[in-house]
Amino acid sequence: MMTETTTTSSSAEAVESARLETVTPNPPPPQDEPAELDKAQREAVAQMVRQAKDAGIALTGPDGLLKTLTAQIVEAALDEELNEHLGYDKHDPVGRGSGNSRNGTRS
Repeated sequence: MMTETTTTSSSAEAVESARLETVTPNPPPPQDEPAELDKAQREAVAQMVRQAKDAGIALTGPDGLLKTLTAQIVEAALDEELNEHLGYDKHDPVGRGSGNSRNGTRS
């Protein structure tokens, strides 16, 4: 009797596990090393830092360059993620009337 309960429980767990694997996509494998910038990208960052210093803009802090760049990078990443999810770019007429469109506003 105990064996039947265990078998049923194991079967139910296996079904649930299989169903979750079907519904939940596997996340991409973690990268072993962080992404590296190429020479032109490193030069662009160095130029932004120099320009911020010359303009008297703090590199860190509430109004600093780092906060502004981080916000812009996160925003761009979220926009790209939404493009991938919806299957079209912002303002692309393909999305009009599709029922799966961008309909929110940004503050």
